[in-house]
Amino acid sequence: MDDQTSGVAGRDGEALRLLFIHHSCGGQLLADPGKMTGGASGSGERCIYESHPNGGGLRSRLAAAGYEVHEASYESVVGADTDIEHWRTKFSTMMDRILATDRQDETYNDARRNRIVVFKSCYPNNDFVGPGTSPGDPDSPERTVANAQAAYRSLLPIFAERPDVLFLAVTAPPRAEPKKGAKAKLGSLLKKGELQPADWAREFNTWLADAEAGWLAGYGFPNVAVFDYYDVLTKHGQTNWAAYATGDGSDSHPNVNGNALAAEKFVPVLDEAVRRMNWTR
Repeated sequence: MDDQTSGVAGRDGEALRLLFIHHSCGGQLLADPGKMTGGASGSGERCIYESHPNGGGLRSRLAAAGYEVHEASYESVVGADTDIEHWRTKFSTMMDRILATDRQDETYNDARRNRIVVFKSCYPNNDFVGPGTSPGDPDSPERTVANAQAAYRSLLPIFAERPDVLFLAVTAPPRAEPKKGAKAKLGSLLKKGELQPADWAREFNTWLADAEAGWLAGYGFPNVAVFDYYDVLTKHGQTNWAAYATGDGSDSHPNVNGNALAAEKFVPVLDEAVRRMNWTR
């Protein structure tokens, strides 16, 4: 790693505290590859892994780049409820808690806070049922493109109140392509125009990641960025389904190859967002 990249994260002379709010796919992305260690259900740290067969090694890459990684996942106040419709309430009512979160329900015992907040919904959030009706409802669990767009638009005024914090949204990973029987049923519905979940997922995630004409168009602060996990895992438009599904291809969790590729691409995106923040020593 070159000096320029490694220096970005530590511009203030110390590692930048980063909180990643995630569930299973995020935990696997962060973990080192290998046998599953940590993250067991009921442990109080569900989906916070040290290593995992699908591990992408992102935590190690971030640490090497000068970031101090913290996590909140299942079985914690901050880590619970990470669907698209949950983000507005979470960030509008829990911001102080989010910025003070060390790990799960533990908070810092010093004055420093998380300067970077990474947040991600999981692959069921790509189960779109239709385009919906503009302007959409940011708190609705109905997974329409309009509602999802409304949910993310509702975050920008909240984030604008904290220009000293960098918020990095991670697009939800794609669904595994349905197997033959399910695909045949899906195809019949597509012909009727009744169901296009993968196409709507592409439409929404492209909008979310498009800084020029999408979610961040016209946003006046440098403190919000997007990592397009969905696009990486669909081979940049070669498919609208998971190109790196686990096992026989039916498990939507990204496999070790997909997560390793995503981890490699993640750090430069984050570094560039940090540069735009212009944090000084």
